[in-house]
Formats: sequence, C-alpha cells, structure tokens
Amino acid sequence: MQPVEIRPNIYWVGMNDRKTELFEGLWSIRGVGVSYNSYLIVDKMNVLIDVTSKLTTDELFDHIRSFIDPSELDYIVINHMEPDHSGALKALLMLAPQAIMLGSAKTKEMLASFYGITEKVQTVADGEELNLGQHTLKFFSTPFVHWPETMMTYETTEKILFSCDGFGGYGTLNGSIFDGKLVPMAVYEDLALSYFVHVVATYSKPVKNAIAKLSSHPIEIIAPSHGLIWRENPKRILDLYSNWADYASKSGDPGVTMLYASMYGDTEEMMEVITQGISDEGVPTFVFNVIHTQVSEILPALWLNRGVMIGSPTYEGKLFPDMVHVLETADRKHIYNKLAAGFGSQGWSGGGQRELNERFESMRWKPLGNFEFTGSASPGELDKGREYGRNFARQILAG
Repeated sequence: MQPVEIRPNIYWVGMNDRKTELFEGLWSIRGVGVSYNSYLIVDKMNVLIDVTSKLTTDELFDHIRSFIDPSELDYIVINHMEPDHSGALKALLMLAPQAIMLGSAKTKEMLASFYGITEKVQTVADGEELNLGQHTLKFFSTPFVHWPETMMTYETTEKILFSCDGFGGYGTLNGSIFDGKLVPMAVYEDLALSYFVHVVATYSKPVKNAIAKLSSHPIEIIAPSHGLIWRENPKRILDLYSNWADYASKSGDPGVTMLYASMYGDTEEMMEVITQGISDEGVPTFVFNVIHTQVSEILPALWLNRGVMIGSPTYEGKLFPDMVHVLETADRKHIYNKLAAGFGSQGWSGGGQRELNERFESMRWKPLGNFEFTGSASPGELDKGREYGRNFARQILAG
C-alpha cells in the first residue's frame, strides 16, 4: 500500500505482512496477516512514531521518502521495544544518524541491551510534552500494555492517540486503513479480540489503568501499531478493550466452550450428546477439537465464556497430551474463574479425569463434575451424558 494522510501532515507509513504465519512465533495469523503501522509527522521538527519489523525496512524507508529524506528526521518515538516494532531501527539510524530516539527510561535500558544503542537516546517522563511547530506530542507511561517500557503518544492538535499495542488488532489493511463502511467491521473486531487475548489479556489491569489515565483527554483518532486506525468511532475500540479486560476478574458470559479430543471416536460420540444436553437448556456452545484446532483459535472463546466442558480420553493414565497443551496455555494467559466439568473414555484404567480435576484446582476453575465410561458408551450412558450436559448448562445459567 502507499502512504495515507490521516490528518494534515500526519501520515500512515506502515505496511502489511501477509507472509508471517505465527505472530510472536505462537499465534496463528494464517490467512489474515497483520499490519505494522508507523506514523510520520512532517513539521518544523519531523517525527517518526513507531518503527516496524526488520522484515519491512525497505518499504518503511520508501514510504518516508515520499515526504522527506530519512536524514531529515529529528525524532524517532519508540513506544515499545518488541522487535516487531523496533526491528528496523538500526537500519533506519544508518539513514538518519542525527535523529534523537524518545522513549521511557526502561526503553533506554532496552535499547542498549537489544541493539547496543546508547547514543542520542532521550527519556521522556509521563505527561511530558514536545512541541514540533504546528503539532505537540504528549507522552503517557502505560507499562505492561504490554511490556514494562511501553508508552503511548498523544498528538494534542488533532487529538490522535498513537497507542502502540493497546487497542490494536490482527488483520492486514485491505485498501482502507480506517474503521467504517469500507471494511468488514465484525471481522476486524473479532481479529481485535483474538489479538487482545493473545497479546495483552494477561495485563488486563494495566489496560484498565491506561484507559483511566487517558479518559481526561479527548481522542478523535486511535492509531495503534497493528490493525485498523479508528477514526470514525474511536470510542468503539476503547469500549471493546475495556469490556474484554473486565473478563480477567469475572467468570464470563453464559456460554460453554467445549474442548474435546478423541482417539477412536468414543469420547467424540459422548461429546455430541453432552453438547445436545447443553443446547437443550438454551446455552450456546462453542466446540473445538483440540487435535485439529490451533490454541490461538480456542483462547478467545475460553476468555469470554463462563463454562468449560472438557472431553478427554485417558492416555497412559493421564489427560490426552493435546488437551494438556491447551489448558497450560490458558493457565499462562490467566484465564481464571471458570465453571468447568469433564468427561471421557477411561480406557482400561482411568486417570485422565483425576488429572483434569487437579488442573482445575491449579487454574482457579470451579469443578462441577466428571463423567467417565469404559471403552464405548452404552445407549444408557449416552442418555446419562445428555442429562449431564443439561445439568451443567443449568449451573452455567445460575452463575
């Protein structure tokens, strides 16, 4: 894409990444991609806000050259040091050796440790301002949204918040870089939810703190480092992030995330009737086969839904390994306060449900029962499974 003017003399100079398959080496973005958003302000003092991945240096430099030579940059604002934001920095400094880098005190430390950069680094304090001529930048410390050095930059004239990882999302920018009628908003909001859960949900309290800190400043545009630029309705993404962050301390919506694995079809057969039972009570169910589904796709449902039903056969006296991976990832992402139950074929010895209950306890999930059967379920056991699902659904509705 070519650069886009956001407001007079303020430009998006970012690019799309349609090749990377795993964001942070973990989270699947196959088929959706991601954008790296950098912003150029041309004024008496020229500023680049947010750099990009080292994979996209040539495109970034060409975009800057559409307006100024990189040697004319006076400042480079480093809101965040993660390499998808700072990877192009060393190459950029070869073209702009006079530019002063602005960041938090922690950023100054990280520049030395990540890239060996110690010269022309200037720290900015929380609330400090920098006048560029026609534009003024104000810096806000927002630690752990999502690394400890992170800050956000606010342009006071046009009321633009350059929010870095905060209020960002997955998805390449396809033709239009802005929210509104030209883009499928429901799709981009789902991609923002996935990004939130994967990247910043662990730090939900700092997200709420950042929103509170920004609340006294009028915001007309939110320009994150990934995803859509919110110009038509910036309040929408603020409200979404605030709402999603609330799930860190509550059990969630009255829905069920059904996770299952099955080696020979026996646990899957029981899953089908338990899901029917849950549906009988009017509770929506989101079903994931953990063998075939990336954990990236599962986490958003776990974050939002109150109930978790886990179907796992016993494997060598323990839980099925793919299920263990999903649960361990959910635990690392601080997905707490769920109402949970389990079921599965116990083979000849059992043990899977026992390990599941131990994991429920360590994950701060409230256990609501287990249902095991040997080998294939009999017709009578399938009937009991459907009632098991109904009973679980009633407890989900009761909260």
